[in-house]
Amino acid sequence: MKDKTAQAIEHKLIVSCQALPEEPLHSSFIMGRMALAAKEGGAAGIRANSVEDIAEIKRQVDLPVIGIIKRDYPENGVRITPTIKEVDELMEVRPEIIALDATDRLRPDGKTLDEFFAHIKAKYPEQKWMADCSTIEEALHADQLGFDYIGTTLVGYTPQSQNDRIEENDFEIIRTILKNVTHPVIAEGNIDTPSKLRRVMELGCFSSVVGSAITRPQLITKRFTDALED
Repeated sequence: MKDKTAQAIEHKLIVSCQALPEEPLHSSFIMGRMALAAKEGGAAGIRANSVEDIAEIKRQVDLPVIGIIKRDYPENGVRITPTIKEVDELMEVRPEIIALDATDRLRPDGKTLDEFFAHIKAKYPEQKWMADCSTIEEALHADQLGFDYIGTTLVGYTPQSQNDRIEENDFEIIRTILKNVTHPVIAEGNIDTPSKLRRVMELGCFSSVVGSAITRPQLITKRFTDALED
């Protein structure tokens, strides 16, 4: 039987409400209102970054939250909930799902994904976890480790996947993952049109996260201004 969070987001849209410090909308207040606007538009869940943003979003909406902390460590490319420190911080606001980098790279503290995941599962056995993967192999491994949700979040954003785009060849990466994993797949990354959202759902994804195409007005504006230069 599916838990309450799974029931809420199944076959639904999750909107990523994030703005980094260098972006115009960086503000927990603004992200809270962005989440409220997403809910009014029909979103069933929110993906958010930082304890402050998640706390404000939870004050504004009663939707399930996929929580992350993006943090840079010197000479390490893993930045999405990279260590136990970030997990502990997120547990202060208890997002329904915590997402973390599930690539095959070492964490900033030197741990492998297997070691890190075993640690957090033991420390927080009731928490739900989402694997942010960049390759098919990573998705299959995360599935074997027991992540509750498998995400395509990092496809194209890591050295091992820099030549990949998840929508090529009718979302072939997603199709392959779906055929080979047992846990629900959440499509994320380059889902930037309603038709793409509909297609990944038709292929069998459990739900999908859309971010920049909805919540980053500077990028939305640029798509229009670029059209004038073609």
